[in-house]
Amino acid sequence: MAAFLQWRKFVFFDKDAVKDPTDGGKLLLLPKGISASDSGRGHIVLGDMEGQIWLLPRSLQLTSFQAYKLRVTHLFQLKQHSILVSVGQDEQGINPLVKVWNLDKRDSGNPLCTRIFPAVPSNKPAEVSCLSVHENLNFMAIGFTDGSVVLTKGDITRDRHSKTLTLHEGGCPVTGLAFRQMAKVTHLFVATLEKVFCYTLSIKEYPRVELDTHGCALRCSSLADPSQDSQFIVAGDDCVYLYQPDERGPCFAFDGHKLLAHWHRGYLFLLNRDLKSPSKSGFGSGGGESSPSEKQVLTIYDLDNKFIAYSASFDDVIDVLAEWGSFYILTRDGKMFVLQEKDTQTKLEMLFKKNLFVMAINLAKSQHLDSDGLSEIFRQYGDHLYLKGDHDGAIQQYIRTIGKLEPSYVIRKFLDAQRIHNLTAYLQALHRQSLANADHTTLLLNCYTKLKDSSKLEEFIKSSESEVHFDVEIAIKVLRQAGYHSHAVFLAERHQHHEWYLKIQLEDLKNYQEGLRYIGRLPFEQTESNMKRYGKTLMHHVPEGTTALLKRLCTNYQPTGDCVEKANSEEFIPIFANNPRELKAFLEHMIEVDPRSSQGVYDTLLELRLQDWAHEKDPKEKAVRQGEALSLLRSDNTVFDKALVLCQMHNFKEGVLYLYEKGQLYQQIMHYHMQNEEYGKVVDACKRYGEQEGCLWEQALGYFARKEEDCKAYISEVLDHIDQKNLMPPLLVVQTLAHNSTATLSVIKDYLINELQRESQQIEDDERKISQYREETAHLRSEIQELKTSAKIFQKTKCNMCNSPLELPSVHFLCSHSFHQHCFESYAESDAECPTCTPENRKVMDLLRAQDQKRDLHEHFSRQLRSSNDGFSVVADYFGRGVFNKLTLVTDPPGSKAVGSLEVSLQRDLLIHTKRNS
Repeated sequence: MAAFLQWRKFVFFDKDAVKDPTDGGKLLLLPKGISASDSGRGHIVLGDMEGQIWLLPRSLQLTSFQAYKLRVTHLFQLKQHSILVSVGQDEQGINPLVKVWNLDKRDSGNPLCTRIFPAVPSNKPAEVSCLSVHENLNFMAIGFTDGSVVLTKGDITRDRHSKTLTLHEGGCPVTGLAFRQMAKVTHLFVATLEKVFCYTLSIKEYPRVELDTHGCALRCSSLADPSQDSQFIVAGDDCVYLYQPDERGPCFAFDGHKLLAHWHRGYLFLLNRDLKSPSKSGFGSGGGESSPSEKQVLTIYDLDNKFIAYSASFDDVIDVLAEWGSFYILTRDGKMFVLQEKDTQTKLEMLFKKNLFVMAINLAKSQHLDSDGLSEIFRQYGDHLYLKGDHDGAIQQYIRTIGKLEPSYVIRKFLDAQRIHNLTAYLQALHRQSLANADHTTLLLNCYTKLKDSSKLEEFIKSSESEVHFDVEIAIKVLRQAGYHSHAVFLAERHQHHEWYLKIQLEDLKNYQEGLRYIGRLPFEQTESNMKRYGKTLMHHVPEGTTALLKRLCTNYQPTGDCVEKANSEEFIPIFANNPRELKAFLEHMIEVDPRSSQGVYDTLLELRLQDWAHEKDPKEKAVRQGEALSLLRSDNTVFDKALVLCQMHNFKEGVLYLYEKGQLYQQIMHYHMQNEEYGKVVDACKRYGEQEGCLWEQALGYFARKEEDCKAYISEVLDHIDQKNLMPPLLVVQTLAHNSTATLSVIKDYLINELQRESQQIEDDERKISQYREETAHLRSEIQELKTSAKIFQKTKCNMCNSPLELPSVHFLCSHSFHQHCFESYAESDAECPTCTPENRKVMDLLRAQDQKRDLHEHFSRQLRSSNDGFSVVADYFGRGVFNKLTLVTDPPGSKAVGSLEVSLQRDLLIHTKRNS
């Protein structure tokens, strides 16, 4: 129970007398003898004691029509339909008559009356005390002074579609009726002088519930709107009661003799008799005629916010109506007053002036003020409490402004160390609403750390993932800077900030084993990137575990059962910079699992094996290491150039020679032996590779010729091969050996004898060929002369093409070849050439042309070489143009064609000329 004496009183309404717009601003006078009133559908409806119904629209132009012959006693205007229901009398006596009017339709200029029926309960005459109509037009309830309630069910506007029954009977007059519709359930509240009932009309039996044994006077009940859950209001002299369909609800101790109770737009209107005025009498102590000096107090209550919105005295009020957004008070002297509600902002300012912020907040909510308006009230309330020193209360109000008020406005007020608790509360709320930025998160975590409130800190960071309202990365940074590494690690792991987790574990906590374990559980891409970043550190502190993870990462990485992925092993080689043992194990694992590993893997492994071989002292182990290195070279997976450099760097003789041979660098093999003065191996190299590269013998001869040691045996062996293969001109051999002081004539005696014999034999062969060519030439000349001077007799009997007997027509050539004409035409390339002799003739012509070109080139080259100051540049130019088709200076073997001798002589002259210039 709430005592209204504790409620604050305000003037939230402006009172004015309604003036007649057509009469120069004089007061609007209502008809005399008003006996009933209601409002709705844009007009006020009045009924008088002469049977007329008056309609007052917003223009305040009164119109009327005669509804009854005697008087109008009750009016009910529906709010959703232009239907007016009236009760009045056309005859003397107790004969109440109900009429239903359609105000939108006209009959002879008056509203159309759609239905008329007598209001008689159980055929017993009784006065009508109250009336109520359901907005769906399917129910009408009429209360009588004998305690009866008659219910009309069906279409109330028609006789044919409705039926009437007596719903309630009792000995106490009915003082109030009201329909309540919630969803599909319809209730009818019935108030009498002594009791309150509720009928459920949605159930066929119309069950009744007795709600209370306290009733009310006539016109002292009403139905609240949905803001009060559509409760039935009953205003007694001591209290105002609110009722649900099945029980009594709250009550308010508003004492005083009630004359009228209405509910309009969230306000409860109570009309009380002024205690200073004389008492009045009437039906049920609530209505009827009053003395001319009757004074009454109209009070408007806001039940939600617990205050009095308005209170004023009036003279003999007939009714209070709501229409056109205002409230109208009708008085017995014919006046009408209007109460216009002040706007919400004006009401709030009135409350602010009295520092009634809580009431202002409640009022704003009930008036459905927008969030911006509410936030401004909270801010002003917070400022008020802050100035009073109530920082706890102020911060609670500021928290309610989050999302509207700039956080910095509040934060600046509470930056003082003594108010850090309040600042923490505000920042927590800011995060809960996901409106905190990075600076707010930083500030909140700093507050926790300064307060050393580990429990709050843990609660903040360990909230469920759906409740995280802060920037996790910023929180990790702040916690890390503040030294709360365990908390930072927790956040990083929980929210999968892998980079921060590893930074803290490896750089701050030095927990390398845990960091490695964590990396091994990450997805492939992140594991790969983090191993590239932290691999060297982990290799330094956890070499075995790091190597194992890298093996898995580069061959068969499958952390969560997904598809197998593998990284490029070559990219991780730098990680092992200071761990050659682990690197070797890693690389050997790679080539074992994946023989097609990159060449970089093989090259690096080769370097490691060569290092092991170079540093090994034990001969047996050294041999094993040598075998390992050679096996890697023979795998053909290493890069030739890199492998050769590595073998040379480590002086790995076997590897160098193997690579030279593999790369067909035979001269390099011989030079290698020359550098090491391995004379026997120089000769062996010439024997082994001389067929592929003949210049090796010449180079060997030159090498031994430069040696002042006794190398006669090697020189003799070399000369034997040169002599057998005819690899060098004798003159060049003599010139080469002339530089060796130990090489006497006896060394080349046999060689020179053989050469002279060969030259002599060559001269004899040439002379014999010359004689033969002369004889052939003479024979050819005689044949030519014979052909020129005498006739040629063709005696061939067979075709030289098909070997068939010749038949006419046939073709004969002077070379004594004969052909069928059709064979000749089929095979001949030219009409003037014999098909049989043409191929050989062309070879001879080509040979002659080549000799002419060679002769001209040789003469031109010789002239340039003799006239030039830089013979080498001339030679280089001819080499660049591809004139010389051989790189070595060797003579063609015996029996070679004469066409090659010109080239040999050209090269020999070039060599001799170069020797002379040098």
